[in-house]
Amino acid sequence: MGPTRWLLEHHRFLMHQCFSLPFAFVFYSLAKCGCLSLTNRYLCVCVGGCVLAVVTMGGYSGLLLVPAAAFPLLVRRVDHGHLHAWAFGLQMLWQTSWHLLLQYKEYCLQEPVCIRLFLAVSSLMLLTQRITSLSLDLQEKRVISTLNSSRPGAPAALLPLMAYLCSFTTLLGGPLCSYTYFVSQVEKMELEPPPNPLGIVLLKLTQVLALQCFRHFFLVLLKCNPFNPSDCTFIHGILWVWGLGVALRIQYYSHWKISECLNNSAGFGFDGGPTGEPSEFSDGDFRTVESSTRVSEFARRWNATTASWLRRLVYARCNRLPLYMTFAFSLWWHGLHVGHFVGFLTWAVAVHADHHIHRPLGTNGCATLRRVRACLGWINTQMVISCVVVAVEFRTLPVVRVLFSTSIGLAPLCNTVLLIILLTLSRVNW
Repeated sequence: MGPTRWLLEHHRFLMHQCFSLPFAFVFYSLAKCGCLSLTNRYLCVCVGGCVLAVVTMGGYSGLLLVPAAAFPLLVRRVDHGHLHAWAFGLQMLWQTSWHLLLQYKEYCLQEPVCIRLFLAVSSLMLLTQRITSLSLDLQEKRVISTLNSSRPGAPAALLPLMAYLCSFTTLLGGPLCSYTYFVSQVEKMELEPPPNPLGIVLLKLTQVLALQCFRHFFLVLLKCNPFNPSDCTFIHGILWVWGLGVALRIQYYSHWKISECLNNSAGFGFDGGPTGEPSEFSDGDFRTVESSTRVSEFARRWNATTASWLRRLVYARCNRLPLYMTFAFSLWWHGLHVGHFVGFLTWAVAVHADHHIHRPLGTNGCATLRRVRACLGWINTQMVISCVVVAVEFRTLPVVRVLFSTSIGLAPLCNTVLLIILLTLSRVNW
């Protein structure tokens, strides 16, 4: 399958999100006018997610519904001091089994992967985020009061939990929010109704349209200038892979923006007070992320809520090599494809090198020197991230070989060599 055709097929994810927007607006309108009690609001969010799963994934919706139903049983049966270990182990075992099945179908049987199965596994990864995040909250005793609510008229304790896991606003895409934040958003809808989200949703949909037009422009350029590894110039190889990387990343930005629209249209994510501005309820903004001048800065901004989840789940809990352990877990979570190994290892090394390069530099130097340094850092970041995204997205070994046979493959190589030199010098000095 060619890169362009592969990219075009991913419009399905945006379509599924867009089809949920009318339902979200209906839910917002009914909740704001007081037609839905607190229990009914949780039911609508939960049932809406289950219906969306069945409609978009068919029989594969069981991949999500089984662990979503099993986790409340764990909450009831397992001591909260050990809950996270059980939840993490069972959820990752379930998710990894389906990832391996995908690889078996794709590589061993040479069968085309059903788009419904692919969508279900992608949504399962998001469910893993919510389950492990909530299990940590329970283990750290951050949400005991919300699960054991005894207020008059409060819904059963497990109903908010099921709504959080199966919410139609986050079933197919982020951003990840905490259980406490989700509960507060649902509970205050009648008492403190959010502002009319129509304006902000239309603005974000316009931004999605602009992103898709920008992506289409890159795809046209890629088609008009086909890539041939054996017959391309140094600059052509760099620009072609960079353009492909930008087109791939734009699809993520569009998906995240649609996810924000879906949450906002349901009345979620508005914490701006009387001004009615939405909160920082986003996985990433094109302008902010792409302007990063450091690889480590890009890593923090890219898929921001997932990056925060990884820091909490892995980085903050590892005593040895936390950076590499975090990227290793991200590799496991994404599915253990060959391209994932190469991409995440390249990213981890580049981030490690970035820390060693910029630590002694700090903010020293004149304004001109800082601008030159920022410009070179931005170019390096774009080249490294383009290599990472292409390797991770296309996953197969032949694509990885072609990628690193081009001139843009020199960027990760230079970062690796530079890291080895800096580590050697630091040991010598020590």
